[in-house]
Amino acid sequence: MLETEFKFGEVYKLTDQIEDGADRVHFKNIFSNNNGGVSLLAFKKGQKLDTHTAPAEVMVTVLEGSIEFTMLDKPHTLMAGQFLLMGEAVPHSVVAKTDSKVMLTKLKA
Repeated sequence: MLETEFKFGEVYKLTDQIEDGADRVHFKNIFSNNNGGVSLLAFKKGQKLDTHTAPAEVMVTVLEGSIEFTMLDKPHTLMAGQFLLMGEAVPHSVVAKTDSKVMLTKLKA
C-alpha cells in the first residue's frame, strides 16, 4: 500500500516540502511502499550522516547546495542538479558542504 500525505494530480514544488534545521538533518517521506519510495533530506552546512547502509538501491539527487557523498571509502562531491547511483547495502556517509536539499529514490529488488 502506498503511503503519502500528498494528493495525486496536485502540483508541488519539491524543495519547498522540507526545511533544514540547525539541530539535525531533517528527513521527509514523499511516498513509499514495499518496493521503495522517495524521501527528502535537508542539511545545514557541516551536518552529516555517519557511515551506514541502505536496504535498497538508491539514486541520490542533489536539489540545492553541495554534499560530499562517500561510498566504499571514495568521496564524491555532488552539486545541485547532479546524481549518483548506489547499490543495496553499500556503506556510505554524507557531509553537507553547504546548506543542501537531497532527494533519495529507493528501489528494492
